[in-house]
Amino acid sequence: MSEEGCIFCDIVAGKVPCYKVYEDERTLAFMDVNPVTPGHVLVVPKNHVENLLEMVPGDLAAVHQTTQKIAAAIMKGLNPGGIAILQLNGKGANQVVMHYHVHLIPRNRPKDKLKILEWEPKKGNVRSIKSKMEKIIGGM
Repeated sequence: MSEEGCIFCDIVAGKVPCYKVYEDERTLAFMDVNPVTPGHVLVVPKNHVENLLEMVPGDLAAVHQTTQKIAAAIMKGLNPGGIAILQLNGKGANQVVMHYHVHLIPRNRPKDKLKILEWEPKKGNVRSIKSKMEKIIGGM
């Protein structure tokens, strides 16, 4: 299943070329042509779904198995200090392409100077934490 006008669906269908790293029955991994760092790879399901909430269990498992395989290959092939594995859901989370995808971003902190997911932990308000927990549990 593909979505009209989706760049990742066009890549999966072979309508748009890519630098393919890996492909299986359910997933495709390819180089990001706008890499955050050298070696940035994207893993997508071949079926079009916008976000995590729409993923069927088999495709979700396949994407994350491929993610693990590509992460190991990045570590072996590029030898970075680590890998940021990032998945964004919705425009409010800065998802740009509305097709579920996982970013594998090789990191060499502090040398790469990339400010991604860096924050200072600070003590949370216990009442607020408990309130949010209850709302999350209520959403299940």
